[in-house]
Amino acid sequence: MLLKLFLAFTIIPIIEIYILINIGSMFGTFISISLVILTGFLGAYFAKIQGLNTFLSIHESLRAGRLPSRELLDTVLILVAGILLITPGFLTDSIGFILLFQTSRNLIKFWLQRKFETQNMSTRPEDTIIEQ
Repeated sequence: MLLKLFLAFTIIPIIEIYILINIGSMFGTFISISLVILTGFLGAYFAKIQGLNTFLSIHESLRAGRLPSRELLDTVLILVAGILLITPGFLTDSIGFILLFQTSRNLIKFWLQRKFETQNMSTRPEDTIIEQ
């Protein structure tokens, strides 16, 4: 896990710097910085709207007496999207916007639920029969 975090915190910024330099050389520094700031503001705004909608959905589920597990997973993904969108860079903004779209978020939720289920099944203790 430590290696994955180390790679994430070193490789992602290097990729972001590479993309920023290339976009800056194509469109200019001012436009590049403006785009990063604009995507940050737009992303934060859209994440806020999605978060409020999800909060209302959680409230509806609780009122109906259902466990809002899907909505809670939506909340986590929207939070991650918001964090990625306020992080400067085009790669993180792209991933953040992908997480804000309901269709892609549903695919990611499905993948995460399958992963949680298989992890849960592999860590569950075997049923043992106690001999008397």
